[in-house]
Amino acid sequence: MYPKLGLAAITDEFSSDLHIALSAMAAIGMNGSEFRVLYGKNVIELSDDELKRAAALASARGMPVVSIASPLLKCVLPGDHEIDARYQQDVFGSQRTFDDQPRLAERAFAICRLTGAKILRVFSYWRTTKPEVTHDAVAEALTNLAQTAQQEGITIGLENEFACNIATAAESALMLKRVDHPNLKLIWDPANALVAGETPFPDGYQKLPKERIVHVHAKDCHMEESGKPIWGPLGTRHVDWKGQIRALLDDGYTGAVSLETHWPGPDGDKLKASTICGWNLRGLLTA
Repeated sequence: MYPKLGLAAITDEFSSDLHIALSAMAAIGMNGSEFRVLYGKNVIELSDDELKRAAALASARGMPVVSIASPLLKCVLPGDHEIDARYQQDVFGSQRTFDDQPRLAERAFAICRLTGAKILRVFSYWRTTKPEVTHDAVAEALTNLAQTAQQEGITIGLENEFACNIATAAESALMLKRVDHPNLKLIWDPANALVAGETPFPDGYQKLPKERIVHVHAKDCHMEESGKPIWGPLGTRHVDWKGQIRALLDDGYTGAVSLETHWPGPDGDKLKASTICGWNLRGLLTA
C-alpha cells in the first residue's frame, strides 16, 4: 500500500552523506527530502554549486526538496531576557547571533530558489523564562519574513520548538492569529509540544488552525520525571501518532510528514535508528 500523505525526511537524520541518506530513504519508499546538514555543513553554509548538485541528486532519486530546515531565528533575542536553561539548544553546525539574521534570511531565500523548496523553516528565538514577553519581537520578525516569502512564492514554516519561544500548539495558535499572513504557516511537531509540557494530540492539535499547517515533523519520546525527553522508535512512545495522522487526513491535510528521528538508535547507530523509524512512519501512513 502507498502512504496516504507525502513521506519525507530530514536527510541528515540518516546520514550527513546525501548519497547514503537517499539510498536508505529510497528503500523505505520516501518521496520527499528536507535539507538541514549535508556533508558536515549546515545547509546555510553550502555553496550554490553544492546546493544545485544536492537538489539534482535528490530529484533524480524521486525525492525532491520539499523544505529547507534552516536555523533562522535560532538565536538569543537582545534585551533583558533570561534564557530558559532547561532546554538543550541544538544548532546543527550553525551558531549565529541576532545580528546575523538578515544575512541568513537572504541566503535562506536564495537556497529555496536554488533547490526548488517551497517551505522555509524558521524558529522564534531561544526560549526565555517569560516567552510571552518576546512575542512582539517574534511577530515582527515573522511578519517581515512572510512579506519577503510572498514575493518569492514560498511559505515560511514556523516550527514549534521546545527550546524556542513558540513551543506548544497553544503558543503557535496565538502567534498565527497575531501574524495573519498567507505566507506564514506552521510546521507542526507534536513531540516538541510534548517536551514543552503539552499533550500534543488530541489536546494541542485541537487548538491549531488546521488550514495553516503546512508541514509536519515526526519523532517520538517519553518524558522522565526530571523533564528530560527520552527519544525512541517512532510510534512506540508518548505521541499518539496513529490518532494524529488520522486527524490530519480527516482535516484535509495534504502536505508531507517528514521524519526527524532524534533517537540515537541501537548502539548509537543513527542510520539504523532512522531506518526503523522510517518504516514505522510508512506503516502509520499506510494504515
